[in-house]
Amino acid sequence: MKKYGFVRVGAIVNKLELANPSFNALEIVRMIKKASKEGVAIVTTPELSLTGYTCGDLFLQTQLLEDSVCYLKEILERTKMLDIISIIGMPISTENQLFNCAVVIQKGKILGIVPKTYIPNYSEFYEKRWFASSSNLKVKEINLLGQIVPMDTNIIFKDINNKDISFAIEICEDLWSVNPPSNYHTVNGAMIVFNLSSSNEVIGKYDYRKNLVAMQSAKTISAYVYASSGMMESTSDVLFSGASMIYENGSKLVENERYDLDSNLIYSDIDFLKLASDRRKNVSYMGVVDDRCYQEVFIEVSDNVITLKRGYEKYPFVLSDLVKRDERCEEIINIQANALARRLMQLGNCKCVIGISGGLDSTLAFLVIVRAYLKLKLPIKDIICVVMPGFGTTDRTYNNAVSLVKTIGAELREVNIKEACLIHMRDIGLSEEDRSVTYENVQARERTQVLMDIANMEGGIVIGTGDLSELALGFCTYNGDHMSMYAVNNSIPKTLVRYLVKWMADRSKDKIKNIIYDILDTPISPELLPPDDAGNLLQETESSIGPYVLHDFYLYHFLRYGASVEKVYVLAKYVFEKDYSNEEIKKWLKVFIKRFFTQQFKRNCIPDGVKVGTISLSPRGDLRMPSDVTCDKWIEVLDKIE
Repeated sequence: MKKYGFVRVGAIVNKLELANPSFNALEIVRMIKKASKEGVAIVTTPELSLTGYTCGDLFLQTQLLEDSVCYLKEILERTKMLDIISIIGMPISTENQLFNCAVVIQKGKILGIVPKTYIPNYSEFYEKRWFASSSNLKVKEINLLGQIVPMDTNIIFKDINNKDISFAIEICEDLWSVNPPSNYHTVNGAMIVFNLSSSNEVIGKYDYRKNLVAMQSAKTISAYVYASSGMMESTSDVLFSGASMIYENGSKLVENERYDLDSNLIYSDIDFLKLASDRRKNVSYMGVVDDRCYQEVFIEVSDNVITLKRGYEKYPFVLSDLVKRDERCEEIINIQANALARRLMQLGNCKCVIGISGGLDSTLAFLVIVRAYLKLKLPIKDIICVVMPGFGTTDRTYNNAVSLVKTIGAELREVNIKEACLIHMRDIGLSEEDRSVTYENVQARERTQVLMDIANMEGGIVIGTGDLSELALGFCTYNGDHMSMYAVNNSIPKTLVRYLVKWMADRSKDKIKNIIYDILDTPISPELLPPDDAGNLLQETESSIGPYVLHDFYLYHFLRYGASVEKVYVLAKYVFEKDYSNEEIKKWLKVFIKRFFTQQFKRNCIPDGVKVGTISLSPRGDLRMPSDVTCDKWIEVLDKIE
């Protein structure tokens, strides 16, 4: 999976016996072999895992230090047939000093040694009694077990075949310091940070530690792999829980169960190409001036992963955490409503004109307008809602639109556009029996003209209802529903629109709630083609352009992270394997790519509208793309996928 940007990393918390490297080495080997069988390419153990962290003054005993080196050799010998890269915590004596180190090994070779920089000497910690800081180290390499090995804090380990797979190391207190070494490791190229730690448990520390790891991974746009000493450390004064976790750019991928009496392993797949994409976009990331010199150690990272060991959301724009989702919905609606309120203040609190269709998009936009009016203490009756029945309007959507407006108390106007459209069709020579895109667009543009003219009459503005997904696909009529005077849904994708509308319905009075629930149950349709004799819809959007759940997934990964179409396809297969066949996923991905590239001319002239999430298609904001670019190469890649 390396070609798609994935590398599997892990954290071991090994069961140990204090000051017994013989026992600990065998247990570490056992867990390394277990990690290797699971396809882990790089794995770390906790701080001083070979001896135990709580050995105290035994660290001053020559026997313990010699045994540590002796059993490091044992680990090297017993893992030399494995491709996995392992990071072992142990004491290293050199230059008349003792250093708390991470030793990186693979296939019987020692690749590098990273000493700890910040040595805690407060409260329950008194490491300076035994260990020196890396700042005291004068050499850059040492002879260990007959191998000349680089020894430095500033080492970046880089895959020889893919420079984006790179990692660095810091040890425990390094992370808790004001200026962690990983700040500089990541700026200098490390995509993954491993932390070998011994973090004891006191009240409140569990959450603080997780927040610290999450924030550091987010701040440095990196993956952060954290492994801490386990239950078999000494409990003379403190307790160690064996906390370990893996975060990626602030998001938790996996965490272990603390207080395990046995050894345990966690692992996950890091999307290093996603991280690389975020770093390229964030130009401030490289704004740190740093004159540190780094050694590069080239490694060969294995690629034994067939099936991903991490989660991807089917609905990437919708927060999966139900509790936080509630807060997120409130925040989104507030952003939309307050942006509109600010625009209305600029225009002298003018009236809003909106076309109401009985569909999801116009329902959300209408409810946002109501929220803005409440904030500005403007009368709801000054919201002018226009229903415009056309050739495809059904009784269900018409009645829902009318009922919603009347129940909320806005002004309702009705303009039947059928006759105006027929006159226009006769004027341009279009047959009334025609069912081409022109037949559909005549209605969309007529509706826009009606809204614009009413806005002129009332001294108001037209509020657009189109959403992000429609803009991405160009599924809107140029200078029809594509145009407005302020667009509140422009950065809300279709899958999120549904959640927002339901969220607002759940908090509404019963009569309003029931109307909106029926709107939520109505199939998505532009209603531009006449229904059948029984009044049923003949035109359902997702039947013609594909499921929005897929298109929003494609949009998120293609635009947010710059993923290749091949990677988007692989991710979609993985996420939607129970919902869609590979053929369907490929078919609709091809539709997405073609429409995304060919419809840029519509996005280049969209009206003002507030950015809400991480993706916006505004030419004034997030997407500057030529209209005449070709998508041939992307389609060619898709066509070659088996």
